[in-house]
Amino acid sequence: MNPKDYSPLALAYIGDAHYNMTVKKFVITREVRMNLLQKHANRYVSALKQAEFMDHLLKNGLLSEEEIEIYKWGRNSKSHKAPKNTDAVAYHVSTGFETLWGYWYLKGDETRMEQIWDIIRTYEGE
Repeated sequence: MNPKDYSPLALAYIGDAHYNMTVKKFVITREVRMNLLQKHANRYVSALKQAEFMDHLLKNGLLSEEEIEIYKWGRNSKSHKAPKNTDAVAYHVSTGFETLWGYWYLKGDETRMEQIWDIIRTYEGE
């Protein structure tokens, strides 16, 4: 599959689904109490956290020029209004993050997703 055959919002949709699965697989191996699974997963999947992770990746030069272009393609796409629990900027940045994740997924770049996931799951905030 050529990821560039998809719209940025389609890539974001796919990226959101795969990233959520990645997070949930991680959480379930570490959290035994079922009532805490979603709370723990939200540390990684909320629009605000995804925007924070994306900012970290950009500030630290952890993305290639091509990856930055894909991110911006998703971030700048026309999407519906941001959800009530986040601001428009964070929502668009997180859409760019999900677009990039979907791009890696459709490209079959598991190594890159694992590299970025390792950075995200060990990120403590700046």
